Amino acid sequence: MSKRPNVITMGDPAGVGPEVICKALAALPAGRRSGLAVIGSRPVLESANRLCKTGLTFGEHGVTLIEIETDGVADAPAGEVSAAAGEAAYQYVVRAVDMAKMGEAGCIVTAPINKASLNAAGHNYDGHTGLLSHLAGGIKPFMLLSSPTLSTIHVSAHVSMADAIKHCTTNNVLDVIRAGDRHLKRLGICKPRIAVAGLNPHCGEGGLFGEEDDREIAPAVAAARAEGMDATGPLSGDTVFARANQGEFDLVVAQYHDQGHATVKLIAFDTAVNVTVGLPFDRCSVDHGTAFDIAWRGRADSTNMLAAIAYGRKLAAAKTVT
Repeated sequence: MSKRPNVITMGDPAGVGPEVICKALAALPAGRRSGLAVIGSRPVLESANRLCKTGLTFGEHGVTLIEIETDGVADAPAGEVSAAAGEAAYQYVVRAVDMAKMGEAGCIVTAPINKASLNAAGHNYDGHTGLLSHLAGGIKPFMLLSSPTLSTIHVSAHVSMADAIKHCTTNNVLDVIRAGDRHLKRLGICKPRIAVAGLNPHCGEGGLFGEEDDREIAPAVAAARAEGMDATGPLSGDTVFARANQGEFDLVVAQYHDQGHATVKLIAFDTAVNVTVGLPFDRCSVDHGTAFDIAWRGRADSTNMLAAIAYGRKLAAAKTVT
């Protein structure tokens, strides 16, 4: 095993995580697998390996496995919410973060967890982002979706629309612009071109459809520009993503979850990667859920996991930008 491998958490055992991990690892050359370690359950992974006919071995001379066994995980019903699966998924993430904090792991790549199962196990988080924030000591992270032609970073994510509007403040928008700028510079873009989407239709049309764009977003863009960032906006949400997808911008600041997610998933459903920005360790993930409806039928597509593994490798190799 590499001294500082990228670690892949198995995700919810009842979902598609074990399948997409096995399929993705089997698709990689052996040399690329050597820098990876999976955190999860041996019996579950071996079952997925048999189901998917991927021909992997785990442990010495095979895929490095950091084994964690929790009560009831092997018997968790496929495709169903269960506290046992939620507890297992939680423990995998905790181990990955502990390793990253101690310098024993590079990037954390996560397979999907189920929020209902996580909460059934008594871990009351909105998903990976809230859990990772807690494990990092309460640091507020930012959600970024990266695809080959369009990337977005979000002012708010897993909140109601009413709360998303409240999140749209000058300070919050400016913090997101800064985070996106630092992230892209770290990945080698010297002067990231950042577009900031408006909140309201047509950016409020001069106050006719809302005042947040003029009152909160425009001052944030002006402040970012004063700090030397190449920020533009607010720009109407019905056109800015198309402009970015055509190459005009490197990143779009989306004001709420579906504004950014729906757009990226429309054009890059299989290749988008979910990246958590702003934590003291690196984490990226597949951009799909546990897919209980197809879990444990051998049908899950590993394209997204391969994209996440590749992005994790890029993050682990990138220099830190302060």
